[in-house]
Amino acid sequence: MSDPFASFDAASLFFADVDPGDGQRWTTWPAATPTERGPQPWPAWVVTDAGALDTELGILKTGKEADVFLLERAVPGDPAQRALLAAKRYRSSEHSSFHRSAIYTEGRSTRRTRDARALAKKTAYGREVAAGAWAFAEFEALCRLWQLGAPVPYPVQVSGTEVLMEFIGHPDGTAAPRLAQVRHGEHDLHDYFAQVVDLMRQLAAAGFAHGDLSAYNLLVHEQRVRVIDLPQIVDIIANPQGLDLLHRDCVNICDWFTRHRVDCDPEGLFAELVASSYA
Repeated sequence: MSDPFASFDAASLFFADVDPGDGQRWTTWPAATPTERGPQPWPAWVVTDAGALDTELGILKTGKEADVFLLERAVPGDPAQRALLAAKRYRSSEHSSFHRSAIYTEGRSTRRTRDARALAKKTAYGREVAAGAWAFAEFEALCRLWQLGAPVPYPVQVSGTEVLMEFIGHPDGTAAPRLAQVRHGEHDLHDYFAQVVDLMRQLAAAGFAHGDLSAYNLLVHEQRVRVIDLPQIVDIIANPQGLDLLHRDCVNICDWFTRHRVDCDPEGLFAELVASSYA
């Protein structure tokens, strides 16, 4: 991938008024509040310098509710302060179709009365609140799971309807493949299944279910499985559909691995996870 800063003179950026170029903006990190930044200690690769630029490098994934872009956050002239990020941007509800979203939001609370009223009335502001709520829900879930040691991308920050997180892939911008896209042998599949089950155990022990787990929102990078797409994560106890969604996760995962000749029992896995969630 070409260097997006190759044509910039570092000295002029620091000592003159220079506007960001096409596809660029000044870093949004300084404007983020402490609750909108990822858990500390921040990984060494997180760029916190206010002089950094965010450069959009392309799109990684399109979806019904959000698109994911590849972003480089870097301080011009300082190669040590550079990081690739995944920028997930949620659409407002009028431009999205989050599948059965009410199932996932039962048991969640809206912090501000004004927002709750706007959501109920489905005003233009309410639609933006809804998109921001999904973004913040995913950011909070990533923070909680990162702190628990679960294999998720590190959540860098959230800003409105955008979640910035660790890019899972190679330095040249090639994203890690989804589990469903990986060519694998029998040994690899058994190892991947064991990793997915460990992940589900971590979630259940913390009282959560992914809610939409499948081989399409699990990435494989350097033989390690990482889970993505977490806005719909549900509290197994607080959400009336929590156990049903946990059961669906078990069935979806076991069905996929069974089709790939890995022996697994969705009902036995579900029973184990329910017991773990109530332990």
